[in-house]
Amino acid sequence: MPENTEPTVANRPEALDPMYRLSEVLFGLIMVLTFTGSFSVATAADPDVTTMLLAALGCGVAWGLIDGVMFLLSALHERGADLERVQALRGAPTREAAHGVIRDFLPSVVADELDPPTLDRIRDRILVIVPAGSRARLQRGHLRGAFNVFLIVVASNLPVILPFLFLGDAFTALRVSNGIALAMLAVIGFAYGRVSGLPAIWTAVAMVFLGAVLVAMTIALGG
Repeated sequence: MPENTEPTVANRPEALDPMYRLSEVLFGLIMVLTFTGSFSVATAADPDVTTMLLAALGCGVAWGLIDGVMFLLSALHERGADLERVQALRGAPTREAAHGVIRDFLPSVVADELDPPTLDRIRDRILVIVPAGSRARLQRGHLRGAFNVFLIVVASNLPVILPFLFLGDAFTALRVSNGIALAMLAVIGFAYGRVSGLPAIWTAVAMVFLGAVLVAMTIALGG
């Protein structure tokens, strides 16, 4: 009976882990925060609110596309590296050498606890799952994952862009946009701290401080 090699929910290519999602939102917010400020400087004393809206929206979409492509490139690199390890396992001249290859796959705290029979079972299982001559290819799930990245980046930028849609004065819209971005940075910083094991409150404060510094710099430059 053939083995079921379908990916589980935990390792589906499109299932982005919480830290990855938070990082994408964080980078997207910082990007749009710096962009709106620099755009204000570049357009001098009387920026047009519609132009700023379209430019900020376009920047968010472009950043989402770039991150989606980088996700695919990273996934392809990881699959290629995994296949190289499997090839090394397949070409190991001795049982002990194969065990050494497997141990290199794993954190030392795990590898040190595995006995030879367990390592043999892992080797046999890997060689069954990955046929000889396999090549690094992207799966359909990787495309869904890249699309998820795109949606996360664009969606995280929308609250920061909305003031340019509803407020007629560009400078007022810019300041409201900055405030929304700082509030979102606080929330993301808190969640980032919780997920990464850092003090959540202080991580939130650090993120807000970073955003405030960026805003202050653009204001000082005329933004």
